[in-house]
Amino acid sequence: MLKAGAGALLAGGAAYGVYQYTQPKKDALKMIISGGPGSGKGTQCDLLVTKYGVKHISTGDALRHHVKTGTDLGKEAKAYMERGDLVPDSLVIGICKAEMETSEAKTNGWLLDGMPRTKAQCDALETMGLVPNLFLRLDVPDEVMMERACGRRQDPVTRQIYHIKYKKAPTEEIEKRLIIRSDDTVEKMTNRIAQYHKNMSAVSGSYTEKLVVVDGNRKPTDVFPVVCDAIDKALAK
Repeated sequence: MLKAGAGALLAGGAAYGVYQYTQPKKDALKMIISGGPGSGKGTQCDLLVTKYGVKHISTGDALRHHVKTGTDLGKEAKAYMERGDLVPDSLVIGICKAEMETSEAKTNGWLLDGMPRTKAQCDALETMGLVPNLFLRLDVPDEVMMERACGRRQDPVTRQIYHIKYKKAPTEEIEKRLIIRSDDTVEKMTNRIAQYHKNMSAVSGSYTEKLVVVDGNRKPTDVFPVVCDAIDKALAK
């Protein structure tokens, strides 16, 4: 398991020591983007990084990297991910903590993607002083999320995500090397969507005053301006 230093998380995620991060400048974006698997978070995050220059922290990508490279954290998380279950809070928070300590996140602001997914994770973020100025949720019907996720393919070289229907690889060379991520199967997606709905009410309840819900069942180019409008309003407060 990833070992935390000062303010280490305790076993099982039951309690967390006080750990305060150096926060980004006041007008920097501090945002959590939420939504079910296949809701379009990754696409919106790519666009937001380009526009706002924030540090994109994807706990899902980080976990998959640890599994692939065989770290202690990856070995512990692998069994959960193979079943499509939520990875224990302690592991997810440990990854988030490491990413938040980067100079990029402290200087440019952050965009947290894939966390929090439980009330315990919400509480841990607040304890660490990681308070967003916007919690944005993309709402997409379950059947649409299933189609989107199961059609995804990843380039193992660039880690870029493509789709067999909506975003095909630009060249035959890239198309040949694309892979299906282990959690993008019907069986695992069914479990992941159920887990998402189970935890979303508790998570959203922790950010009632910062919550903005956006209809994600549209083209990414139609969703993005709505997301940007919500961000600009949050930063103006």
